[in-house]
Amino acid sequence: MDTASSIAPATPARGRTGPLLALALAATTAFSLLAPATAAGPPVVQVVVTAAQDGAAGVSSAVRAVLAAGGAVNAELPLVGGVSATLPAGAVLPPSYVVAEDRPMHLAGASADGGANSTVRATLGLGAPAGEGAGVTVAVVDTGVADVPDLAGRVTHVNVTGEGSGDEYGHGTFVAGLVAGDGSTSNGLYAGAAPAAKILDVRVARADGSTSLSLVLAGLEEVARRPYVDVVNLSLSSGSPLPYQLDPLTQALERLWERGVVVVVPSGNDGETAGPSVTSPGVDPMLLTVGGLDHENDADRTNDAVAPWSGKGPAPQDVAKPDLVAPGQSVVSLLAPGSVVARNNTGSVVDDGYFRGSGTSFSTALTAGAAAVLLDSRELSPNQVKTLLTSTAYDVLGDGAGAGGLDAAAADAAPRPTDDRRRAPSHPGLPQQWDALVQAFFDGTQADAANSWSALPPAAKAWAARNWTTLSTEARNWTANSWSDLFTARNWTAGQGGTDDEWQMRLWAAQEWAARNWTARNWTARNWTAEDWAARNWTARNWTESDWAARNWTARNWTARNWTAEDWTARNWTARNWTARNWTARNWTAIDWVS
Repeated sequence: MDTASSIAPATPARGRTGPLLALALAATTAFSLLAPATAAGPPVVQVVVTAAQDGAAGVSSAVRAVLAAGGAVNAELPLVGGVSATLPAGAVLPPSYVVAEDRPMHLAGASADGGANSTVRATLGLGAPAGEGAGVTVAVVDTGVADVPDLAGRVTHVNVTGEGSGDEYGHGTFVAGLVAGDGSTSNGLYAGAAPAAKILDVRVARADGSTSLSLVLAGLEEVARRPYVDVVNLSLSSGSPLPYQLDPLTQALERLWERGVVVVVPSGNDGETAGPSVTSPGVDPMLLTVGGLDHENDADRTNDAVAPWSGKGPAPQDVAKPDLVAPGQSVVSLLAPGSVVARNNTGSVVDDGYFRGSGTSFSTALTAGAAAVLLDSRELSPNQVKTLLTSTAYDVLGDGAGAGGLDAAAADAAPRPTDDRRRAPSHPGLPQQWDALVQAFFDGTQADAANSWSALPPAAKAWAARNWTTLSTEARNWTANSWSDLFTARNWTAGQGGTDDEWQMRLWAAQEWAARNWTARNWTARNWTAEDWAARNWTARNWTESDWAARNWTARNWTARNWTAEDWTARNWTARNWTARNWTARNWTAIDWVS
């Protein structure tokens, strides 16, 4: 770990240039207003800091910035190129770093009535359990998963909380049952969508169900270390004030998507509030966001309607969400014996070993199971899975349904999409050649840069020369040479001419060029289609002062009014929110358990 006391010059993140750096500046400046996390001793705050670069380079840069600001690093987060850390209250980092408050994440809640429901698989178009999902692994990032008969032999446990074991709270087991329960205790009556799938249990919540951004990110790091994971189910949400392009949570989930992992998230359960109500990370256009469906306790789809509590879009930046809806009203799944929800909601127990609940948490789980059904029979990219699930959805009643109701059977029977909606690389040369060159820029290694440049074919060098002109005049003037001359061994190889100052000037310009051109839009398989990058999302209407200054980044969101103890202690974390309002008999009644 690099423990340098000074902050090295940071380069713009790939995909974070232009307006996003302005947003980063606003977020970083506002950070000085955050309230202390502790009352005793020097006031400090818990944060997540991400740097311009991804991976190890970003971690190293974030470490230096935190230490230079007098903070301490808690954990490294290479998935997002950053760290979780403790910083002195009032500290301000350079604008190239995104500083996010280590906000709480919660299990979305909704009030709902209804009887026990055994028709979920029928609503999805599935019959009796038939070994769907075999060979597929779904990561359930949640409160833990208990070892119960319906999941026997198919669960691997990981715990990042440092406390407890299993599922002391009860939410994760319920979710895992909807994904992959085999219904063995109920003769198949309460089987999940993919009853033969394996579960990677990633526990990120404490015994009381509480968790935070840093814990969830730590859990996603565990997922990233396991290349056999095919689907991630994250039935949690948060009130992030950051746009999805900067939020460490959505960025981590996007990285997993880019690696070939289908990521399924909820739209949230604030649908009965006025206006759009989709919660983060469901706001991200790349991810598969699921809303809640009330299917009236029967297999008849003609009366299916969007649940009133289901989060509805559009999401910020006019992103159309949710993508679809799935059963979430009074569904039945696995009970974690002795858990908090089991003890507090005895009236929601169904038969022996099952429980009844409602919420987009559970709609998400069924959709993750449906993704596993698709992946057990053929190789598909996340984009193709998303296309299959949304293109085969059926019509439902009400607003906020996205493409419609989840039809797992129709999606599984549909032909493989020929268009993966991936942007083809527009540059000549092999990806690994460009990766090596750009990494040399960010590392500042002259010899590696020279060697990488030499390895590029002539067409790639010509392309680079043409695209050098996309830099500002100031940036191009820093080089004092043409692009071609910049890359000659004479200039790039240590000891072969040129002063250190000249090298630094050329390096700075090269880094600027890389950051502007080596973006996810051009160089990776990210789903940045015309729909995402068109005027609908990136016009002045979204990036003007009206939307991104006065509305999102001004005192209303970033001042002491929101970040003081009034909001982050008594107002959000007292009994008003976590007892009487969310966790009392109003929501956790004998009629239904909700999440």
